Amino acid sequence: MLFDSWDGLVRVLIMAGLAYLVLIAAVRASGKRALSKMNAFDLVVTVALGSTLATILLNRQVALLEGAAALGMLVALQFFTAWASVRSGKVRRLVKAEPTVLLYQGRMLCEAMRRQRVTPDEVRQAVRAQGIGDMEDVQAVVLETDGSFSVITRSQYGSGTALDNVERPRRHPS
Repeated sequence: MLFDSWDGLVRVLIMAGLAYLVLIAAVRASGKRALSKMNAFDLVVTVALGSTLATILLNRQVALLEGAAALGMLVALQFFTAWASVRSGKVRRLVKAEPTVLLYQGRMLCEAMRRQRVTPDEVRQAVRAQGIGDMEDVQAVVLETDGSFSVITRSQYGSGTALDNVERPRRHPS
């Protein structure tokens, strides 16, 4: 159980080094966006890359070039999908979630919070993390596509154009 053979151990060490270099090259080739905060689509690709890397390292039936081809294909698909989502609203809506307003004008939007599975305590925590002590000072809290919260105070709100692409309630609370 602890040790099978020197051949297997040497293979894993060599494949790990080579596959690591292939993975680094593939991630670098995919651009800076590959390393930014992840949305759900990016997470799926990252998990697939990790699974492919593990298969390359541990499955004797997978040659390095086959694994490199799989890694390259995943990165190419990620790149193509990102390219298509920049150029097509339909593709963008398919692969990326829309940001959602969870609090507006100091009032929590319970329906939006329920749909996004966010509790009032999480919204208050996001507000506190920005050093704000009074919910009435908050114009909006937005759940971003990467799962982070953006907090906009009334003094920062201005014309509100930063919220133009954000899913909002049908009627603003009064």
